[in-house]
Amino acid sequence: MAFRVGCVPLNWGQFKRQAPDEWPEERILREVAQAGFEGVSSGERKGLTPEQTVEFFAGFGLKPAPGYYGGDFWKSELREEQVETARRMAAYSLAMGVSELFVAPSGGDYVSRANGQTRRQLAGHVGSGDGLTDDEYQILADTLSEIGHVTLEEGVATCIHNHVGQVIETREEVDRLFELVNRNVVFLGPDTGHLAWAGADVVDFFDYYGSDIKSVHLKDVHENVRAEGAAAAWDYNTFTSRGVFAELGEGSVNFPAVFDILRLHAFDGWVLSETDVTQKATALESSTISRNYLKTLGI
Repeated sequence: MAFRVGCVPLNWGQFKRQAPDEWPEERILREVAQAGFEGVSSGERKGLTPEQTVEFFAGFGLKPAPGYYGGDFWKSELREEQVETARRMAAYSLAMGVSELFVAPSGGDYVSRANGQTRRQLAGHVGSGDGLTDDEYQILADTLSEIGHVTLEEGVATCIHNHVGQVIETREEVDRLFELVNRNVVFLGPDTGHLAWAGADVVDFFDYYGSDIKSVHLKDVHENVRAEGAAAAWDYNTFTSRGVFAELGEGSVNFPAVFDILRLHAFDGWVLSETDVTQKATALESSTISRNYLKTLGI
């Protein structure tokens, strides 16, 4: 059993948007390594073979970690293309030495039948009637099962990923979807912070689904900000601008219990630290805090 600790470098993005020329990818990767991470999330890289991608990251002392595939998987007319994309991504991933792929139903612009708002507007306060229809759930499950089948043929596990502001956000939505998929070929790649932001009990989720979890996004949230925003019905951007995201160990997620559960289930995969938007002065400071916290847990 081992934890491979990587980083999803989203928190560098907010600084890059302010000064694009100051933040070439090479600088970001050097700082990811400086913060103490072993790997960085990666999918296909245009113009590079998988072997060249491995060599590229190795130049910074990093390894490729599981990538991310998001899409409107509840739209049946897109299934054939989505399945073939997943197959191609899986083959590329395995050639890099990565055996998991986060697969996330998107839908930030999905409109609630109950109130006409989008899921990004309903972030953190989703109600009944705001989600997919019965037919859309079944199509989503069938598509993910087919994706799971073809990626597993390539040696890669499809890991369903939850996300606030998208169509699979709440614990109830994850439960419903996971009851419908073929669990022989579809697994879970949960995001701890998005679970907490959606109001779920993170430890209970991991305890219930522990044997199905193959990879994890580690994220933390400030509970006081989450509660205030849910009560005031903030949208996604308001939550993030007001500091819902916390560095690991500075928020409400009970990571010691999460890792105890993963150990109990002999978890052997990647855990990826991710702070989408930081309130710290730099992304390096943010990521170093999170990595150092994990070290205090023996991770």
